[in-house]
Amino acid sequence: MARTLAETLMFPAVLFLGLLFCFAPAFHAPQPHHAKVVVAQGAMEREVDTALRRQHPGGFDVTSVADTGEARRAVLDRDAVAGYVDEGRHSVLYVAQANGKPLKQALTKGFTELAAHNHQRLTVTDVAPAVSKDQNGTTLVYFGVAWSVPGYILATTLLRAVTFNRRRKLMTIAGVAALFSVVGFLVGVWLDYFPNDPSALAIAFLLTTAVATFAAGVAPFTKQFFPLVGMGLFIVLSVPSSGLAPVPLLPTFFQDLHAVMPLGNAVDALTGVLYFNDAGVLKPVLVLCAWITAGLALLGLDAWRHHRMAARRGAEDEQEDIPEPPVEDPSVEAPTPTALPVHRHHFGEPLPMLEGIVCDDEQQPVRHAAVTVMDASGRQLVRTKTNAQGQYAVTGLPEGYMSVVVSYPGRNPVVHQKLLQSGVAVRTDFTMHNRLHGASPRLLSNGTDTKMFRW
Repeated sequence: MARTLAETLMFPAVLFLGLLFCFAPAFHAPQPHHAKVVVAQGAMEREVDTALRRQHPGGFDVTSVADTGEARRAVLDRDAVAGYVDEGRHSVLYVAQANGKPLKQALTKGFTELAAHNHQRLTVTDVAPAVSKDQNGTTLVYFGVAWSVPGYILATTLLRAVTFNRRRKLMTIAGVAALFSVVGFLVGVWLDYFPNDPSALAIAFLLTTAVATFAAGVAPFTKQFFPLVGMGLFIVLSVPSSGLAPVPLLPTFFQDLHAVMPLGNAVDALTGVLYFNDAGVLKPVLVLCAWITAGLALLGLDAWRHHRMAARRGAEDEQEDIPEPPVEDPSVEAPTPTALPVHRHHFGEPLPMLEGIVCDDEQQPVRHAAVTVMDASGRQLVRTKTNAQGQYAVTGLPEGYMSVVVSYPGRNPVVHQKLLQSGVAVRTDFTMHNRLHGASPRLLSNGTDTKMFRW
């Protein structure tokens, strides 16, 4: 009872703690943390740095540039979040609302106090304003979530597609990513939520593909912990570091996360494409490509692992692509067991998890014998029939003990019990005897894992 309770509560408890210690610290009190600011004319650098340190210790990193043009250019090139120019009785602050309204407000407040201390009038110039319907500069984060979280869900639902090999799964991921990117982009442009720049389509496609491919690759290795890993990576850690609160206002831990997480990098790339003339886009695109590469590498490693296991078992086809075992995920239904057509399997095709031949007393194949697979509780999982050669094959079964029942009119039914394990194809053959009229029921055993009932 205690073990069952612990297993039941593990997922919601870890998710609760993750959300509690990630979302609240990231969003409850945004303050500048090492926000980069440039100041025109080196003589003003020390004065500005001292004043900002007094207001926000550790909040700003101040450097100097040659003149007003370079200060403005630093903001447009995304080398700094603000550029400050002292013009005697007047000063100018260059900011970008596309970086987030809270950041613009924090910068305006800090430099207004500095200008007032110097008896100056401050003019705030927005060099990269967001569209009118995105005053907070957070719409791209919402679209990024819409492109990333369904990518993780897509990977979990593909675990149920037991008849899909890895190539088909990757093709499905690419097709769905393309569809989602087009639909999301068209909706955003239609609603005037962001500018009409088709380059955003490529970023959206990379984001969905990166999340779905990595999730599909990591699933066979994390098994029952896959939901924790997936939701931890792509929700608990990704959303707080995505830029929902402007990155320079996040604590250092979340700024570091932002540099490597796919959602945060996609938002950076989208911001650069849509508002900054492609400035700062290369690095986040490379990060997204790295996530895709890591996912492909994990899929390849899993394929190699299964091929090696098949070779150790002395399988006829060493290059067979064994489907990943189903993974229980609380967000989706359990995988559906499926009967497969029986033939010689080629590379890339799904392999059965359970197969065998049904013969009679003379070792002749029994055609159209009913084969029923039941779990340990007696629940029927799948039912199929043998072909003309007496063969059957089933895949998509969960791990654990299974009872395989074979029946045919005029013959004694036979039951075998087998243990199914991850990545191991189990073969179970049956011999059916003619039913003897008036025979009393008997229970026979042919091994520790096989039982036969005869009537």
